[in-house]
Amino acid sequence: MAEPSRALACDLISENFSIVSETLHIGGLSVPDLARRFGTPLFIYDLGIARSNLAQLRSALQGFADVFYSVKANPNQEVIRFFVNEGAGLEIASGAEYLRARAAGSPPGRIFFAGPGKSDEELRLVLREGIGEIHLESFEEIDRLDVLARAEGARPHVGLRINPVISAQGGAMRMGGRAAPFGFDEELLPEVVAEIEKRPSLHLQGVHLYSGTQILDADTLARQWRHGLHVARKMAGLLGRPLTTLDLGGGLGIPYFAGDRSLCLESLQGHVAELRAELAATEELQGTSIVIEPGRYLIGPAGIYVCGVQSWKVSRGSTFVVTDGGMHHHLAASGNLGQFVKRDYPVVPATNLAANEFVQCSVVGPLCTPLDTIGRDVALPRMARGDLVVVLQSGAYALSASPNGFLSHPTPAEVIVEGGAAREVRPRGSFSAPLSQLPLA
Repeated sequence: MAEPSRALACDLISENFSIVSETLHIGGLSVPDLARRFGTPLFIYDLGIARSNLAQLRSALQGFADVFYSVKANPNQEVIRFFVNEGAGLEIASGAEYLRARAAGSPPGRIFFAGPGKSDEELRLVLREGIGEIHLESFEEIDRLDVLARAEGARPHVGLRINPVISAQGGAMRMGGRAAPFGFDEELLPEVVAEIEKRPSLHLQGVHLYSGTQILDADTLARQWRHGLHVARKMAGLLGRPLTTLDLGGGLGIPYFAGDRSLCLESLQGHVAELRAELAATEELQGTSIVIEPGRYLIGPAGIYVCGVQSWKVSRGSTFVVTDGGMHHHLAASGNLGQFVKRDYPVVPATNLAANEFVQCSVVGPLCTPLDTIGRDVALPRMARGDLVVVLQSGAYALSASPNGFLSHPTPAEVIVEGGAAREVRPRGSFSAPLSQLPLA
């Protein structure tokens, strides 16, 4: 691991965790103790970190925008419940996420539903149970929702998801500004508004923009939010009435790789002051509620992925640390979740953190594929079977975004740490469990 990568890991530990007797602690609890109690591989989420992230973001926003948690980042039921209890709304992208949101105690009016391929079954569900806003993304979806709403005797609140022009783009993964399945091209806004306004079964009240994700630059984020105000003002003019909501999307990033810098909330707060003044001076947007929908930013730093070392081996001069965890649980850390350049997440040992002798090694999992690599150039002290490797920044887009069924390994446990106590919120699977479901005659 190059020195900048080690520096990032040290910074993250200093910011979010603690070291006691050379051992990593999360939420005041020893990681090795938690691994012995719950087994490995293991995901651990410290809700104290998530609460702090939410509070700091709200402080920087200064009331400019309401925060909706993006459930796709981590759909664990107890994680969702935590954000609901903290007063956040929820952004969902499936019927199953809607059911989890409701089970977590969210009022229907605090849920927004986006996604380019909503099924009739999903739309009927939210029409019957209630929803804050359905974000429409195609002319075909307008037609289908119109038919379904009339059949259900409902008049849902809807918003338009807009694919912004290229000048509003930014972030590690750009979601708009080019041909995309997400939302309506911004250039079609007048046509889309006219089409929905012809449907008395639909109440058009909002607009949703999503330009990119993993944004670490406050200037880029502010430029996108300012463009959102421009689009909302234009749409209000087309409607001849104020909008109820303007959803500016998510996209707030966290540092994963050497050279990444955390999003500067002080800089963002300066931009927010300007945006608030602009909003107050815009007659067409008086009374419009602004929403942002972060997920990764809130829960990503709160999570760690803990793997048990199975063996330490050398092959043709290269050192490999073989663990019981890998890409089947954490595809993003392996570099196979859309990354063009495979770079290492911050990886640290759970013990011996004061070591001053390191070996450059690859950290690999148990799967029979060279893709199962969660660290390619990592500096670790020499390790043995039973030691623990920890992947930081693992609270978002990890377990639920990974091919858990590949090679039928057990699913890892998920554990929440809060107030100095740990509780299992998803039990570890068993490799033998699927056998009872097979038709073995």
